[in-house]
Amino acid sequence: MTLLNRGDMFAFSEGFPHEDFFMQQARSNGIEVGVEDPSPAVGGLLKFLVSLVRAKSVVEIGTGSGVSGLWIFQGLAPDGVLTSIDTERENSGNARKVFEDSGISPQRFRLITGNIITVVGKLADKNYDIMIVRPADDLFDVVQESYRLLGDHGLLVIDQALSGGKVADPTQRDYESISRRDAIRALKEDTRWSSTLLPVGAGVLIAAKL
Repeated sequence: MTLLNRGDMFAFSEGFPHEDFFMQQARSNGIEVGVEDPSPAVGGLLKFLVSLVRAKSVVEIGTGSGVSGLWIFQGLAPDGVLTSIDTERENSGNARKVFEDSGISPQRFRLITGNIITVVGKLADKNYDIMIVRPADDLFDVVQESYRLLGDHGLLVIDQALSGGKVADPTQRDYESISRRDAIRALKEDTRWSSTLLPVGAGVLIAAKL
């Protein structure tokens, strides 16, 4: 089947979700410090997935400026908790401020700053409904750990999975492209997962634990 180009589907999709004042403020903060936050369409997708599985416990790798967390809270159960991990203390601080300014109770989130693999290795088994991963650093190892951390039928979401198209270009041999390619291949070939890859934002991979 031939797909006819009848309009900019990407721009239309990105304009579909509405970002509130606090999301816009967080996004602006992220741009100032060079943080790559999820696009509005990816944010809307995160909210949808969190709501769909009625998640009460979400872990996120790559806090950024807090944009992602704000979207997650819109879909999270009223008694749900977000655990968000970042290597940069500044990112955690900015996210904490925007969460508190938007009225989210401090009891509903844990912001952890530290080495990703070290922190992930200390998280409890089968404790999370959804795991969201953003950075390319140690991505393969984080993916392997995710099976342990997720409960039955939990979801793994890799944001920026395609690096905006670089991963799909075999001539791109930089660290980030290779890291993301290896993670995608591992999930596709692992019979413990059912996965799909979406060209949303910079690319999103969603895998369900079987």
